[in-house]
Amino acid sequence: MHSTSDFLVQAAIYLSFAIILVPLFKRLGLGSVLGYLIAGILLGPYALKLIADPEQVLHFAEFGVVLMLFLIGLELESQKVWELRKLLFGLGGLQVTLTITVVGSIAYLMHFSWQEALIIGMGVAMSSTAIGLTALIEKKQLHTPGGQAAFATLLFQDLSVIPLFMVLALIAPHHASTGFDVMAVGKAIAVIVAIIFASRTLLPPVMRVIAQTGLREMFVAFSLLLVIGVSLAMQSVGLSMALGTFLAGVLLAGSEYRYELRLDIEPVKGLLLGLFFISVGMTVDISLVTQQPGLIFGFALLIVAIKMVLLMGLGQVFKYSLRDKLLLGLSISQIGEFAFVIFGLALSQESLSRGSYNTLNAIVAVSMLITPLLLLLYDRFLTLQCGERPRDAIPENNNVIIAGFGRFGQIVGRVLLAKGISATLIDNDPNQVDLTRQFGWRCYYGDASRLDVLEEAGIGSAKLLVIALNDTHATLEMARLVKERWPQVDIVVRARSRTDAFDLRELDLQPIRETFYSSLEAARQALLVIGETATAANHIIQQFEKHDVEQLETTLKIRHDRKALSTVMAQGREDLKALLESESSLIDKT
Repeated sequence: MHSTSDFLVQAAIYLSFAIILVPLFKRLGLGSVLGYLIAGILLGPYALKLIADPEQVLHFAEFGVVLMLFLIGLELESQKVWELRKLLFGLGGLQVTLTITVVGSIAYLMHFSWQEALIIGMGVAMSSTAIGLTALIEKKQLHTPGGQAAFATLLFQDLSVIPLFMVLALIAPHHASTGFDVMAVGKAIAVIVAIIFASRTLLPPVMRVIAQTGLREMFVAFSLLLVIGVSLAMQSVGLSMALGTFLAGVLLAGSEYRYELRLDIEPVKGLLLGLFFISVGMTVDISLVTQQPGLIFGFALLIVAIKMVLLMGLGQVFKYSLRDKLLLGLSISQIGEFAFVIFGLALSQESLSRGSYNTLNAIVAVSMLITPLLLLLYDRFLTLQCGERPRDAIPENNNVIIAGFGRFGQIVGRVLLAKGISATLIDNDPNQVDLTRQFGWRCYYGDASRLDVLEEAGIGSAKLLVIALNDTHATLEMARLVKERWPQVDIVVRARSRTDAFDLRELDLQPIRETFYSSLEAARQALLVIGETATAANHIIQQFEKHDVEQLETTLKIRHDRKALSTVMAQGREDLKALLESESSLIDKT
């Protein structure tokens, strides 16, 4: 009973500090991550001493990072991951190698032994997956070129787990007794193959059976069991749990239940990730920082600067823009949580002294504190540095918001204006905004897919949102955000392709396919040119439209099954041909 009471007291403490500090830091524009870290510093054993054992909490909260990688994997199909291979092994491999070489060389020149210098280099080469990806997702930068480069680099760092552990074992003073398993690579490959096999063959029918029970809590339980099971399997062969669950997420990205998995896991992920940041904050030894502030902060800033220079240099090699190079350099310039593992293992193997271990851990934690502040500067000053202008303030709130005022959105706006209906117009292309203003439109420059822009435009009191963005990913995320937060707002959305229409239909929206109706009109004109009467051409087009809309609904559930989709599409062509032949004979008779 006493342990239960202690658990509840600790939970109350964590929640209280998070609820007070995180909204405050968010309000100040400093980001939620820094709020969690400061909360951890305050309640940890080196400040208020409300929590005595941060290490135990840290190990538990690391599962939040695992869940985050699983959810990111759910958004990426294997083809998209394959497209990242050059970044993964090129940019990621160069970042790890160069950082180990440069930092290790500097440490050796500072009179560390070559073994200690190598260990320091390996630890510093790692970046924080939790901080980097959380910041990118929070700022909606993950799918930008710079965000994808940062993601690929972090993914490679997870892949480097076994080689780094191998090096640690080999350089340990008593490496013969470390028990390094030469079969580790084979075991890892076997586990990965097993995960791929299970996700393709076993999981779909199991998930279908669980979903058919209609018990939401069972699906939540299964989702968590799935992630935990994959994590344990990967951990058992010495691989990164986050890497394993990311792989599982990618393999399930085509599943019909991926949205249910996302909705079930998202809240748990958010809480555990917040707890992870709090526990990282608790590891900061305030006494060590106050005794040697110049040493700790100086080296933390030096390491962050070195990593930034290396990352931005690699960004130049890979031909990224200034904006993307800065985003890459700032988002993953900190030392990551995996450094705690490397330094801890080196300490246990007697490759690193206790004094060096304590100092390095303090430097790691302080470097994590620096990143949110750097990203704040990125948000505040980058637009001016890059010659871009800040977004406009939106002083008006109307019943209708049109997100994207290009060729598509303008037609909608003109029709509404003709009926005397005012709309708030937002576009993220400054040239387009300036052009439309020359013709008398009151259009605002900003990214309408951002939560703060939507709130300022009055989405909470609006009746209709028209989404006419060019970015298909931003369109889907914006539609999902509004559906979840403001379900009372009706959405009219443009789909640029049939694939986009599938994604939007899964959100229970009725997308307007951009080229569909203009293509139908072109087909009608073609029928007239080759000799069909106007009545026959109109009738054929009407039947085709009806058939295509019905087929879109029919193929929605099987769109990721290529074989089944091919069969249905072939049958659909035959059915349409028979239907039109039947209709033509009826028209001829009349």
